[in-house]
Amino acid sequence: MRTAGTWSGTWVQDRLGVRLDGPPGADGLDVRDLLGLALRRNPRRAHLLVSTVLGKHVPTDPRLVRAAGLRLGALVAHALGAPAGAGADAAAWRTALTGDVPDGAAAAPVLAAAEAATAAVPAALVVGYAETATGLGHAVADALGAACLHSTRRAARGAPGYAGFEEEHSHATGHQLLPTEPAVLARLADPAAPLVLVDDELSTGRTVANTLRALHARTPRERYVVAALVDVRAGDDRGRLDALAAELGARVDVVALAAGTVLLPDGVLERGAELAARTAPVAPRERPVPGVHEVVLPWPAQVPTTARFGTPPGHAAGAAAADAADALAAALTGARGGAGDVLVLASEELMHAPLLLARELTARSPGPVRFSSTTRSPVLAVDADGYAVRSSLAFRGHDPAVDGAGVRYAHNADRTARGEPPWGALVLVVDSASDPAALRAPDGALAALAPLAERLHLVTLPADDWSRTA
Repeated sequence: MRTAGTWSGTWVQDRLGVRLDGPPGADGLDVRDLLGLALRRNPRRAHLLVSTVLGKHVPTDPRLVRAAGLRLGALVAHALGAPAGAGADAAAWRTALTGDVPDGAAAAPVLAAAEAATAAVPAALVVGYAETATGLGHAVADALGAACLHSTRRAARGAPGYAGFEEEHSHATGHQLLPTEPAVLARLADPAAPLVLVDDELSTGRTVANTLRALHARTPRERYVVAALVDVRAGDDRGRLDALAAELGARVDVVALAAGTVLLPDGVLERGAELAARTAPVAPRERPVPGVHEVVLPWPAQVPTTARFGTPPGHAAGAAAADAADALAAALTGARGGAGDVLVLASEELMHAPLLLARELTARSPGPVRFSSTTRSPVLAVDADGYAVRSSLAFRGHDPAVDGAGVRYAHNADRTARGEPPWGALVLVVDSASDPAALRAPDGALAALAPLAERLHLVTLPADDWSRTA
């Protein structure tokens, strides 16, 4: 995020020579508006592109996260023949992103403009990528009024598998698709239904290519759209995707809020690894298990919280989130006297329902509300201006993942590390498939997060059940 003229990629740019540049895109935004830079702890790639509007690594006003997803959906609709809609202008976006308006009022008109610019394409199927683009994919589907599915790394005993593919640069490379929702299955089987692949970034396009091959092998179709917040592919990578489209005999359009280039100097992978090695990795540590305020929210069991098994067009998560936000606002006000900032922290693939909950909470909370999510991605944290990940917490995973619990992270959630006051309330949102023992362990999420806020709240939503739609 840009603050006081400091771009959050400056630190990496100055030390490694990584450069990020590109022309204005949708709403006049460019890649430096939408991205900062950090260092990965990953032998496959030195740098991490850190989105300012994804709500994953950077706590962000949930209205901006939602607006970015809806604007991307509008670009998809235009690619599929709908009239082009206009969102907020770049000045409004930048004011909201930098937080120059303290009460967050700048975010509301940005979201309103994004909502007004959507166009329905109900025949499409949207497929988002775990874990970062599960919520983003659902926002695109909402903009289109379309069915939605996302890939998953969760274990789902008995769920019928449809396809799998690899994300080669990721720490967890395997993805699986487990659709059981009839509307999703119908569109997967229909060669005339446009299929929209949604990711937070396009860096090489290899994951997209792997997905296209896997899905086209099941049902050859005429039309694909690839959508990302940012497209920073090099020319060779763009050419490879064009060649794949020709090989498949399909049309593949690519849309993004902004496009640009990442310039990587020779030896950046080795020098990035050396730089990251100078700082010890963040590891889970045992802390006293805190007092946790569990909040029971109304959420209908038949309303999916994710698209892990698919959701039909026009599903009712928005109405469910509004009712849940009423209950959450009442619980927070009673617990903290209505004071302090609120962080709603989603859990890995569970991003869509918590984002809608956080968005609704902005209209019910007297203080600012921010949204982000836990992640699998280990990132080097550097508490310095011009760096995108200022703090990082590690804890034991609690989701039933195919590859085991592992270590999970909450980046930029620790405001006290930067000398700022703690959150008035931190709301961790999980689902009922989570392991309660792992959550409450001395090296678990609750013990790690408790020092970050005056009060820690736990919300447990009903886990999606594949047999509900099978």
